Amino acid sequence: MANPKRHLVTCALPYANGPLHIGHIAGCFLPSDIYVRHLKQLGKDVLFVCGTDEHGVPITLKAKKEGVTPQDVVDKNYDIIKASLETWGIEFDNFSRTSRPIHHETAKDFFKTLYDKGVFAEETTEQFYDAEANQFLADRYIVGECPNCGFDNAYGDQCENCGRTLSPNELINPKSALTGNKPVKKETKNWFLPLDKLQDEFLNDWVATKKDVWKPHVYGQCMSWLNDGLKPRAMTRDLDWGVPVPIDGAEGKVMYVWFDAPIGYISATKEINEDWETWWKDPESELTHFLGKDNIVFHTIIFPAMLKSHGEFNLPQYVPANEFLNLEGQKLSTSRNHAVWLHEYLEDFPGKEDELRYVLTSIMPESKDSDFSWVDFQARVNNELVAILGNWINRVMVLTHKFCDGIVPSNNDQVDQSVIEEADALIAKVNSMVEEFKFRDGLSDLMNLARLGNKYLQDTAPWHAIKEDNGQQRVEQILNVSLRLASKFAESCGAFLPHTASKLKHMLNTNDAGLMAGKSVEKPTLLFAKIEDEEIQKQKEKLEAQSASNEPEKTFEPIKPTITFDDFSKLDLRVGTIVEATKVPKADKLLNLLVDIGLEKRTILSGIAEHFSPEDLVGKQAVVVTNLAPRKMRGVESNGMLLMAENLEGKLVFVAPVEGIEPGSIVR
Repeated sequence: MANPKRHLVTCALPYANGPLHIGHIAGCFLPSDIYVRHLKQLGKDVLFVCGTDEHGVPITLKAKKEGVTPQDVVDKNYDIIKASLETWGIEFDNFSRTSRPIHHETAKDFFKTLYDKGVFAEETTEQFYDAEANQFLADRYIVGECPNCGFDNAYGDQCENCGRTLSPNELINPKSALTGNKPVKKETKNWFLPLDKLQDEFLNDWVATKKDVWKPHVYGQCMSWLNDGLKPRAMTRDLDWGVPVPIDGAEGKVMYVWFDAPIGYISATKEINEDWETWWKDPESELTHFLGKDNIVFHTIIFPAMLKSHGEFNLPQYVPANEFLNLEGQKLSTSRNHAVWLHEYLEDFPGKEDELRYVLTSIMPESKDSDFSWVDFQARVNNELVAILGNWINRVMVLTHKFCDGIVPSNNDQVDQSVIEEADALIAKVNSMVEEFKFRDGLSDLMNLARLGNKYLQDTAPWHAIKEDNGQQRVEQILNVSLRLASKFAESCGAFLPHTASKLKHMLNTNDAGLMAGKSVEKPTLLFAKIEDEEIQKQKEKLEAQSASNEPEKTFEPIKPTITFDDFSKLDLRVGTIVEATKVPKADKLLNLLVDIGLEKRTILSGIAEHFSPEDLVGKQAVVVTNLAPRKMRGVESNGMLLMAENLEGKLVFVAPVEGIEPGSIVR
């Protein structure tokens, strides 16, 4: 839509099973806030909604672990999340909750509409059941090995390592997350959304229109699911925590969390706006979803399928999903407490809200994973915010008070107008980058405006110009231009650095009618302060301590049951030489190896990509299990297995023969 009348912007609902960390922030909260602030600066009609997702299995698992009710968990974390977002400066029009009555009513109405239209397929199927816990297991109550990348702790609905959407039946060696037991199958009735049918009816054609609209990794991931062929997905669960299913015969069942959660965007809109249907159903309203890459499938396939099936709602125009942010070279982990929590950052660095916004925007994982480190945080704050932006503004303000008594001077001859034009061109680039969801580039162009101001001040040197003929007039021209540049920066930085924009506008006295000759400006105050080494060391030690305290104790696995010699003799172990090695597309752990075992060369898929580079493996020898039954992964048949050893740090090493042994040599 070229110029929509209104913009409805959503931010992915965070689970209320814990506080927010910087991964959540960089993934969707910060980019969505920048985009919304930008649109509002342009005078656009914008509605920005979010809330906490309070019906997921992580909630019930957290409650079980802490010995409290799910309601206790979500009440506590909603307050923490909402307060930290408000303090940090994320300005939602409504930050709601999926446990509120208005959401339950909205979700029930939505479900009932689809049911009455005959969209759902009612099926009695065998579902995983934990006999010890005496309950059916929802997708996230089941963990096992991912058939795609080999990750050994994938959930029944999605692998958090490779991002692939799954069903419990696809997991290898599934087990209950409640008891650790192997689940059994038991019959139960559920209502399925026929994604296979909807794929043929509209999803294929609709997604195809997004090829040049969505980010390449969003479109590519979406097409991967479509190319694999969608399957019906149950929209009901046998659980006691969630939105009750509002139809006869579904007593004791609740909605699948990924059915009710995105409806939270609708209920959050309805909660504050009587004209909510205009935002969701008027063709001149544009819908944009901000989220992390682990939520792409739900916002590009499942939720659009729900909206289309309902028949009245707009579909999303943009889905600018980000990749993942890592921390100090490792994945952020809630379970290991390897995280920088937003509420703790605000306590440790009071008044430095924009410093974190600046750094996270600078490294935002827009198209690939990125990494946050405390040393880099310090360097960016000190070398860029303090040394470039803060220093420029301070010099302009000090010089204005020194040479012009704190009064904005005039420049009636419009001297140095080319600098103003150059600044306007940079601001146009900033706006363009934000509208293309390239926030890192937008921030870079914004900082180039500060660099332009610094360079102009240095080149014109008012401290020297004052000594020349007509020195006062020249200095007033220079400071007029410098103050106008500073004012333009204040207006343009609000989307990225709202607290800084507010401080700067106050200093320039531009809050009412903008910068005007003859008006006084405030005494200069520092916009930013340096981050000291001691502060960074404290954060690094804190992170090490909290990660160590949650690191599981490393123990050796127990020896497996005794086997006979005849059992062992059935294994055919031979020396193999790796002759080719390549990465398996869209699989972080898998390598495709061509291994010479003497008699022939075999394709073997091995989950060792995190430990070895393909180019380092060619020529290496390994012990190969050659008579293992073939197994298909990612559309490739693997014929064999390499023997590897894993040390106590989780590092894999080859169980290898002495170099130079002939391929095919038998290991006895």
